[in-house]
Amino acid sequence: MIKLEQITKQFRLSNRSLTAVDAVDLEIREGEIFGIIGYSGAGKSTLIRMLNGLEKPTGGRVTVNGMEMSSISGADLRKARQKVSMIFQHFNLLWSRTVAENIAFPLEIAGVKKADREPRVRELIRLVGLEGREDAYPSELSGGQKQRVGIARALANEPDVLLCDEATSALDPETTDSILDLLTDINKRLNLTIVLITHEMHVIRKICHRVAVMEAGRVVEMGDVLQVFRSPQQPITKRFVSQVTETHDIKQAIGQLVRENPDGTLIRLGFVGERTGEPVLARLIRTFDIDVNILQANVSQTHGGTFGSIILNLAGDEAAVAKAVEFLHSEGVETEVIERD
Repeated sequence: MIKLEQITKQFRLSNRSLTAVDAVDLEIREGEIFGIIGYSGAGKSTLIRMLNGLEKPTGGRVTVNGMEMSSISGADLRKARQKVSMIFQHFNLLWSRTVAENIAFPLEIAGVKKADREPRVRELIRLVGLEGREDAYPSELSGGQKQRVGIARALANEPDVLLCDEATSALDPETTDSILDLLTDINKRLNLTIVLITHEMHVIRKICHRVAVMEAGRVVEMGDVLQVFRSPQQPITKRFVSQVTETHDIKQAIGQLVRENPDGTLIRLGFVGERTGEPVLARLIRTFDIDVNILQANVSQTHGGTFGSIILNLAGDEAAVAKAVEFLHSEGVETEVIERD
């Protein structure tokens, strides 16, 4: 569906060259929700803009649904863009047009007759849950409603790909979840390929099938979301995962408990799928003569399944603690010994 081959994008500044995207290889499958995450300046917005030809790569090839976006221009590019739609952080609505008129605008540009536009607009209004708001203007809408208009407008020409550029960053958490639920529903109903860029790991966890992590213009880690959450490899990925799995309050509480219990071995356990409900800790406590203190525990849901993590402090005879850790390994529990600061 989407293939990036050694994509590079450089910008000429007054006295130097800036590499925003650096030799990225990426494949996105048809019908999946693919997330690209990175902090500001990572290159993710530049990358996504090359998928619909808003930016041309300095080097490499961008192919979307068989069309090489990196080489076409003019009428061919305009036609290709009808199948690669985009929604934005700040909605980009036409403030002098009503909801229905905003949604109809791409159809007008495409030369669709009014008699054919109207049923399509009504269908899209139902799809995004804006019945009764057809004649409202953007100034009369909430942030979530504005983004629903943006989504409906992006779907007007029945695209194959929907690009989401920080589409929930301007929304409160509850509204963000409602928009993510809508995107998930659209993905399932229409088999629409969605590429979503964000700096929020909550967004990735909730709806994405796979994720690429960007840093300094490069993709430094990529994989199924569940696997990335279970076993992040790069320091930046671990920081993103900790946004969801370790809140500031929890970190402070763990730090306090560690200070109060300076002896022992800190370990982090990972459980996946059905294993999250198994009584492994109960067997551990019954089997070994050690003190087990649970410092943190949580269970999270990703698109690919459930995973849980527990941080323990094991105190007691050194040999007994070592055997306890070995027991956890033998039970198939992902176990990591945490170094104390």
